[in-house]
Amino acid sequence: MVNPGKRMNVLKALLNLRHGPGAAILPPEVTRIHMDFALRWNEGHFGPRKFWKLCLPRLKFWNPSIPMLINRHTNQSGPATMSIYFRQSAATASKAAALPIQRQPHSSTTNETPAPAPEEGEKVVTIEMKNQHSDAILADFLQKTGATLIHPTADERSEMVQLEELSERAVADRAINKRFLDEKRREERIMARAMEEAAAIKMANQ
Repeated sequence: MVNPGKRMNVLKALLNLRHGPGAAILPPEVTRIHMDFALRWNEGHFGPRKFWKLCLPRLKFWNPSIPMLINRHTNQSGPATMSIYFRQSAATASKAAALPIQRQPHSSTTNETPAPAPEEGEKVVTIEMKNQHSDAILADFLQKTGATLIHPTADERSEMVQLEELSERAVADRAINKRFLDEKRREERIMARAMEEAAAIKMANQ
C-alpha cells in the first residue's frame, strides 16, 4: 500500500503542476517560445526568473509539443526578452517544430542559444521582461498569445481543499510533536543533571 503521506505529496505536486499561474493552452498558431535573461536575479531579472520557474513548467505541461527554450547569460545589465513565434497561416508549419529531437536547439546557461530569426511563414512577438513582475509578464503573455486558461474541475478543487486542510493539520501536528520532544529532552537533561549531582555527592561522602 502506498504511504498516505507520500501519496499526498505526489498528488499535491501534480495538482500544483496542472493548475496555477501559467496553466493555459496555447493556440495552434504558436510554434515556439524563447526566453532570454541573466543567470542571477538582480538588476531587473527577478521577474523573468520567477516566470521561468513558476509559470513555464505549467505552460509546458499543457503544451508539450511546443518547444520552449531558455537562453541565460552573465550580463546582468543586459536585456530580458521573451520571443513568441507564430505561424502566419495554418498551412505553414514551423521548421523548428518539425526538426527531430536530436536536432532541436537546446536551452543554454552560457548564452549559446539566442533567439533565432523567424522561419519563413513565422512572425515574432516580443515581451520586454526586465524589471517586470512575473504576474505582469504572464498577463502580457496571455494577452499576446490568446491562450486559454485552464481551471480546476470540481473534483480537483475538492482535492485542493483537502490537501490544504491536511497541510494545516500536519503543521499543527509537527508543532505538538516538537513541544513533546522538547519537554522530553528537558526532563532527560534534568534527570541526567540530578544523577550527576547524586553521583558527586556519593563520591564526596566516601
